Amino acid sequence: MNENDLDAASRPSSSPASGPPRLHLLALNPTDSVTEGFLPAAARLGLAVTLLTDQPDAHERAYGRRRAPFPALDVVPCEVRDFAEVISRIAAEGRPHAVFTNSDHLQTQAALAAAYFGLPGKDWRAALRTKNKAELRRALAAAGPDAADPVWSAELATGQDPATLAGLDAPYPCVVKPREGVASEDVVLVADADQLIRRCREIRARRPGAALVIEEFLEGELRTLETLGDGRTLHVLGAFRTELSPPPHFIEERLHLLPAPPPQPHTDQVLAQLRALGVGFGVCHTEYVVQGDRARLIEVNYRAIGDQCDLVLAELLDIPLFEYILRTHLGEPLPDDLGARTDGRVRMEYVMADRAGRLASAPPASVTERDGVRLDYRPLRGIGEEHPLHRTNRDFLGVLRATGTDQGRIDAAVAEFLAAHRWEIV
Repeated sequence: MNENDLDAASRPSSSPASGPPRLHLLALNPTDSVTEGFLPAAARLGLAVTLLTDQPDAHERAYGRRRAPFPALDVVPCEVRDFAEVISRIAAEGRPHAVFTNSDHLQTQAALAAAYFGLPGKDWRAALRTKNKAELRRALAAAGPDAADPVWSAELATGQDPATLAGLDAPYPCVVKPREGVASEDVVLVADADQLIRRCREIRARRPGAALVIEEFLEGELRTLETLGDGRTLHVLGAFRTELSPPPHFIEERLHLLPAPPPQPHTDQVLAQLRALGVGFGVCHTEYVVQGDRARLIEVNYRAIGDQCDLVLAELLDIPLFEYILRTHLGEPLPDDLGARTDGRVRMEYVMADRAGRLASAPPASVTERDGVRLDYRPLRGIGEEHPLHRTNRDFLGVLRATGTDQGRIDAAVAEFLAAHRWEIV
């Protein structure tokens, strides 16, 4: 029985509607992970999908009339950030078969809804403590040095005046970030107390009253660990090495898949910290810094890795990754061996805007294969679109997915592609 399962007497008594099993999927804006990954996987599993979202028009536009790769799909307006509204909307349709989300912002809501209906799902407490970066640091500190490598941190609570940080005994330089932030938005390195207070006020001007976290700056190679579990078995899917833009901002510029199996002792250390946080059900994307033999956690994103890395990972591993993820939420155990390939290599290259303005020219989408390397380029911004400079992944103009089995050939193909094309902002 899942740890979130309710006592039988307290479960809602409504029965599932007749027809195919129904997945209730929570979402904010449309994403490639849902559009190209989870919805086609639901169709292959024979599921009907009710997509609950606070942006129904955006989803209707994203899918349009092109329903061929998608399941029977109902897009339903819902205040998905409010778990009570989510539960009420699901209950109105009868007892569901599964509740799932891949959104960073909605993991706790989906976990609470799954628990309410007695369905398999993530522990809502683990979902909350991984989303809330201050709570994550407190939980790891409480786990003790045998389970986690502590990272210095402090919290500026909702509405608290940044001036109170003047006497903070911080290990400068340090990093300030929104407590529940994503995609490196408003994450910045600060050199001293004056800069810390100034940066906090700048972030608060964009995010009135937002809670912020100040953390030790972890210098070293940035890596990720991708895991998938069913509450019984926790599989390591793979690991990436990530290259960032120069400080003070932290924008992912490229990722390289590390050879399998993921390197030790860091993998075991990360897994121990995930266990301390209660993470072990469904898919998870964890970021950490390597300092010698130490793996020091930056953050835990209790969902699939994004920016098309999950799509290419499924392709390289040659496993039904998105189906496996949904199957765990349907209560099905994972196989002891996923049967994943281990010889694949990938380089994800993100072409970024370096200034605000209108995109005047850029290459179109293309797929080419040569010398054992497949290049798949996807534009992420249309010609003529005008945008400010965000200093996050919203500055991506396009993504190049380079896959094969020879890293040297992959790197050469990427260099050749970038040299042959131009992205012009005016």
